[in-house]
Amino acid sequence: MKDSHYDVVIIGAGMSGLAAGIRLAHFGKKVCILERHNAPGGLNSFYSFAGRKYDVGLHAMTNYVPPGVKGTPLGKLLRQLRIERDEFALCPQKQSRIAFRDCGLKFTNDFAVLDAEVAAKFPPQAAGWRQLVETVRTYDDVSLDAKPLSAREVVGRHITDPLLADMIFCPVMYYGSAQERDMEFGQFVIMFKALFLEGFARPLDGVRVILRVLLEKFRAAGGERRMQCGVARIIEEQGRAARVVLDDGTELTASHVISSIGFAETLKLCEPPHAAEAEANTGALSFIETISVFRRQPADWGWGDDTIIFFNDSDRFDYSRAKEQADIRSGVICLPNNFAYGQGQLPEGIFRVTCLANYDLWAHLPEEQYQADKKHWFDAAVRSARRFLPPVDDAVLAQAQLATDMFTPRTIKKFTGHFNGAIYGAPRKIRNGRTHLPNLYLCGTDQGFLGIVGAMLSGISMANYHVLQGSARS
Repeated sequence: MKDSHYDVVIIGAGMSGLAAGIRLAHFGKKVCILERHNAPGGLNSFYSFAGRKYDVGLHAMTNYVPPGVKGTPLGKLLRQLRIERDEFALCPQKQSRIAFRDCGLKFTNDFAVLDAEVAAKFPPQAAGWRQLVETVRTYDDVSLDAKPLSAREVVGRHITDPLLADMIFCPVMYYGSAQERDMEFGQFVIMFKALFLEGFARPLDGVRVILRVLLEKFRAAGGERRMQCGVARIIEEQGRAARVVLDDGTELTASHVISSIGFAETLKLCEPPHAAEAEANTGALSFIETISVFRRQPADWGWGDDTIIFFNDSDRFDYSRAKEQADIRSGVICLPNNFAYGQGQLPEGIFRVTCLANYDLWAHLPEEQYQADKKHWFDAAVRSARRFLPPVDDAVLAQAQLATDMFTPRTIKKFTGHFNGAIYGAPRKIRNGRTHLPNLYLCGTDQGFLGIVGAMLSGISMANYHVLQGSARS
């Protein structure tokens, strides 16, 4: 029979929950991770369909730096989790682009490329751009008690051309903002550094490599993991989280509870409930994503240079909840074949397109209508994205196509539990991870560290700050 009391219970086996579990288990804590689904990873997982494995969430792992570069989030992560760099087998991107209607900016894992592009295409903005970059470099983005600032306001002090401002915000928002049309400046700094000052990479075999490493580290450290084992309630007694009740009615007790499932989602589990507080900080930004699989490599059609393309064809970039089921005016193209894999290569061509969507317009459709609408928006999103790539005849692509799939906000809600299918969770982040209960903490998306590396650092930080340092203080 499994034990029912733990030093720490962690809700959710996503990147942040796994990282928190590894960190705590390394220091002898008795830890149990509870996951409702049958696969770990949360927002960054994978699934099998018709004999193929598809990544979910992982376009690229941000915060990449070459070996030997010190003082970066990636280095801190590897050190804190006792992971050798080679275990993640990261392969850097080739190049990426920000592609707007009348202007484009290239960037790579060498910041000098983007720096030169901005200076060449926006000469009057060069001085302000340099000031912004210096502000980003010196800002303390890991402070757990920083006061919130509007990123639009801070960027506007340095960048006066609205086109350049929109081009900077497009990648940063698509890869991390839970807020419409703006984001908190600390969040902006985290993503600016992760995308532009550091960069993109991925393992040849995708997110499964990262998950295998994390699961093995957790197992080797003595942690316990229960899959297909969701939490139904968190019971408050004498002002503390006293018990967690599982979906099957089993009860566990713990000295500390760390939740990676989101702020609103966590508060709605609590008894007594905190529904009003949860609803006041529930996210609304969701996505659709199309996945096309081809028997040929993208390079065969002239699509071999770009790894990620952030596109927009509107007069202004509008990062907000879609008015229709999807907003295909802007989005993200990911070509996973276009990383520097060395001697390796993906056996099939992959083409992914991500666009903003509206959860309410997908959530309650009858199945036949849902499938028809998926097909409509799949075709529309792909057509919109292809405008930003070298032209290829439709018949050529159709002949080479092997498989397709698509997820919607409804899919996101089903497999992550995030209300409204909100990819990046609550618009207001809880940087110190504290809740109304002194032994219930948040990690992951709603704590505020972003991206895969950021999620893992969130788990580490909350484990260190609330449990390990707390134990030392007491």
